[in-house]
Amino acid sequence: MLVRPIKTKLFKENQNLLVFLDKYLPKIKEGDIVVVTSKIVALSEGRFCVVKNEKEKDTVIKKESDWGIKTKYVYLTIKDGDVLANAGVDESNANGKLILLPKDSYKSAKIIRDHLRKKYRLKNLGVIITDSRLLPLRAGVVGISLGYCGFKGIKNYIGTLDLYGRPFEFSKTDTADSLATAAVLTMGEGTEKQPLCLISDTPVEFTDKINRTELKIDIKEDIYKPLFEKI
Repeated sequence: MLVRPIKTKLFKENQNLLVFLDKYLPKIKEGDIVVVTSKIVALSEGRFCVVKNEKEKDTVIKKESDWGIKTKYVYLTIKDGDVLANAGVDESNANGKLILLPKDSYKSAKIIRDHLRKKYRLKNLGVIITDSRLLPLRAGVVGISLGYCGFKGIKNYIGTLDLYGRPFEFSKTDTADSLATAAVLTMGEGTEKQPLCLISDTPVEFTDKINRTELKIDIKEDIYKPLFEKI
């Protein structure tokens, strides 16, 4: 698998995302996966605002959250079924603004995929919209997929056999988030100016169907359920 970050100029508020992609993406081949950071998707949608103080910032975070509690450093929130800090509201690399998450990352991924498939006359092409997340009891962020299309986000091992003939009962690989982490690692979190990434030779199963819920898990089945119950 080859992961190639793509350096660009700064993406500006309300800039046309598809024109930006056409300008900076290299020629895309059959089976490639295009990765786009959620920040430029949000900027293209006008999903940003300016606040005067912390109180106004808190109001924005609460409005963006489905649920949340105040912690020592941030609001711990749930938005669209994901646990994240501050409902994804981000101040980094934002030039004094607050940048929100894209309105619908799955829809955005499909729009990008449809455009690039038509342009390059491709059958199999994946697109991922990424963000960064903290993991419980782990320092540092990893990449996560907010939305994707063109491939199955889960590789299911349940019912297959391990090396010694024992059937897997629970094992699944989160393909979408694994690819997002690989991309975010190379794209960087600072001044790299690499909001795009191209992944080639990926071990994924391509599909035209989008399953928005395949990465979701009911809280009753979640390994972190006891922690959420205490919260």
